[in-house]
Amino acid sequence: MYGLEMLSFNIKDGFLEAIVRGHRSGLLTVADYNNLAQCETLEDIKLNLGSTDYGAYLANEASPIYTANIVEKCTQKLVNDWNYMRSQADETLATFMDYCTYGHMIDNVVLIVTGTLHERDVQELLDKCHPLGMFDSIATLAVAQNMRELYRLVLVDTPLAPYFSENLTHEDLDEMNIEIMRNTLYKAYLDDFAAFCQKLGGATAEIMGDMLAFETDRRALNITLNSIGTELTREDRKKLYSNFGLLYPHGHNELAMAEDFDQIRSAMEKVPAYASIFSKLGYGESQMLDKLLYEEEVKKCVDCYEQQFHYAVFYAYMKLREQEIRNIMWVSECVAQDQKGRISDGIVYLF
Repeated sequence: MYGLEMLSFNIKDGFLEAIVRGHRSGLLTVADYNNLAQCETLEDIKLNLGSTDYGAYLANEASPIYTANIVEKCTQKLVNDWNYMRSQADETLATFMDYCTYGHMIDNVVLIVTGTLHERDVQELLDKCHPLGMFDSIATLAVAQNMRELYRLVLVDTPLAPYFSENLTHEDLDEMNIEIMRNTLYKAYLDDFAAFCQKLGGATAEIMGDMLAFETDRRALNITLNSIGTELTREDRKKLYSNFGLLYPHGHNELAMAEDFDQIRSAMEKVPAYASIFSKLGYGESQMLDKLLYEEEVKKCVDCYEQQFHYAVFYAYMKLREQEIRNIMWVSECVAQDQKGRISDGIVYLF
């Protein structure tokens, strides 16, 4: 029951909630980003990060250091934190944390399949995969020629199997089909994750319902933007939208009909939560949309920590840490390419 979690939550999950709140306090602040913006070289960035949670991970990196090295070590920090908490979790929390990583699994599958299509080296592709989305048979993805083979040979033994078995086709894997596969899988995954959170009930159901509704609406928006001018029909586009969210169902009908950015904007502005985001966009400034959506996501994640006795803080920690890594990558690239004037354009401040 909602409001009664405090009676029993700490018996199993109190320790890990304390751990994740401790990790959250180690995220970079505006002052840290201001210091990074003053750096002249990647060595300076490494030095500045030495006093943060990333210090131990970067300490033994030899010169010359590259952006990829910095991002890899920062990601390793997230992976180690996540794996430690996952190993300590009881069954329900462990399942919730597994659900949080299924999105990375889908991205890894798509990365390997797309890379194989372009005849890239499998080992090179594996190095680019996100560590949280790895599974035992991932290297054998390269042998599949169509989705049915992909499922039968590789994915039948992975957590993604239920999402695949519902959406199999005989079509060969080309770029269009791979993108449709990614979005169909995400739809099944988000619907399943939302149902699991509702089953948990209480504050977790309420807060995660809001977070996942935002995620699914963002995906619907991106699908619409990316499918303008392609051969994807309105009906096919609509099939890729999830079955929940603030836009469901009327907003989805309008997005499916949209032919340009202004029509998409008009559909989104009918939802008050998104009208405030689009009001910050000048007409023709669609390239700023991604940053505004990231800022909204960060705001929701930070707000998660205002309540206690729920699992959403783990999901929020992953999202905040991933945004921080994107920020560090942006700053590093700007410094490496001598474009320091653009640093503030790409940073999404967490606090």
